[in-house]
Amino acid sequence: MRAPYSYIIRPEEGRTTSVKEVGGQELILNTELQNHQYVSRSGIVLEKPIVGDDKIRKGDNVIVHHNVFRRFYDVRGGEKNSASYYKEDKFFCYPDQIFLYKKAGLDWKAFEGFCFIKPLESQDDLSLEKEHALKGVVKYLDDGLRSAGIEKGDIVGFTPGSEYEFIIDGQRLYRVHTKSISIKYEREGNEREYNQGWTQSN
Repeated sequence: MRAPYSYIIRPEEGRTTSVKEVGGQELILNTELQNHQYVSRSGIVLEKPIVGDDKIRKGDNVIVHHNVFRRFYDVRGGEKNSASYYKEDKFFCYPDQIFLYKKAGLDWKAFEGFCFIKPLESQDDLSLEKEHALKGVVKYLDDGLRSAGIEKGDIVGFTPGSEYEFIIDGQRLYRVHTKSISIKYEREGNEREYNQGWTQSN
């Protein structure tokens, strides 16, 4: 089956990221169903829509909005699937719910309208903040940002409240709307990416 306007995808490794294996034992990180931070955002494309472009094809990996695979409690306390649920481990996913995609063996590509930014370490010795606010390194970008003269590895600024946290291949990145990129900075040579050890745990 193919849907007219939406992809059909499945979770890559289950619908939740709340269980991790540590030292051969299962560690439960979260028991709260409603917490969107522990909803899987990684999927595999099973079918592409009948109408649309051919950027993303069957078998591609995608990073999607957390509401695609999410479960929640209704007003009566019963568990419900999101509106994206189709059957078994299959879900409908509209193009505007996809942020990154890649083909086997290739690097991630940002879907139109989005980019992903790696935060920088704060250089302010008087601040308790470890991360430089509203500034980071471009990791993945769309064609719109590239046409504005910005490339992977550039340092950019973005508007307040435009960042949304994702963990992509063990890296903590911010998904930012392309239109929220406000400035491109010249490198000073002392910039360091802000890496958090917990993102590397399996």
